[in-house]
Amino acid sequence: MGTVFSFDVRGCSDLSRARGALTEAVAFLHHVDRVFSPYREDSEVSRLARGEITSGQCGPDVQDVRDLCENMTRRTGGWFSPWYAGDAGGWDPTGLVKGWATERAARMLASAVPSAAVCVNGGGDIQMLGGPWRIGLADPLNPGALAVVVQVGADAQEVAVATSGPAERGCHILDPHTTEPPAHALAAMTVVGPSLAIADAFATAAYAMGDAAHVWLEEQPDVEGLATSATGVTWETSGFSRRTR
Repeated sequence: MGTVFSFDVRGCSDLSRARGALTEAVAFLHHVDRVFSPYREDSEVSRLARGEITSGQCGPDVQDVRDLCENMTRRTGGWFSPWYAGDAGGWDPTGLVKGWATERAARMLASAVPSAAVCVNGGGDIQMLGGPWRIGLADPLNPGALAVVVQVGADAQEVAVATSGPAERGCHILDPHTTEPPAHALAAMTVVGPSLAIADAFATAAYAMGDAAHVWLEEQPDVEGLATSATGVTWETSGFSRRTR
């Protein structure tokens, strides 16, 4: 997917089983790249965009992601959209699929070694199953520094952390209503919740919303958010501080 993935498995007594599960998880991620990459001419997403195949001719993973994208579009009031340049432009689920794939890989590992704590990091978006973990959030305005550390307790079941913004890749998130870069000046938006597929889409949508995301995130169940402006001003949802203790 053009990024770095890392895997951590703690408390596993059967290393052979863990290695086998890790091999399967990595193979799954390569499969996702082959299916969803818009940079591969032979991917199902690219062939779908060119009209060579229909959605019905795609594999089940494409339909799963399409359904999830539609759900996220509804839940964000259209601020998350897999359609670029309007519906005629084409379908591009990359705002969600990395989080979805990372979460799936983490669940594959956890299913194979249920006694272990699992953490999978896909390009800075992280799914944890079990704990404890400490996740440092990079300061978007001070490379090499941390803005805050998210604490995940030993009794945690499912925690995901996703961040959207231009710090690493430059401007790549568009306002779906104008197809232009957002007019606001957010430097980063982080969302914490149980599911990385949802947190990833929510972080993208919230970044596009800008400061209006504060009220919207407060209304969403089981998620918290932290925003940093281009001038260093921050705001967070009411429960975010409980995640950093």
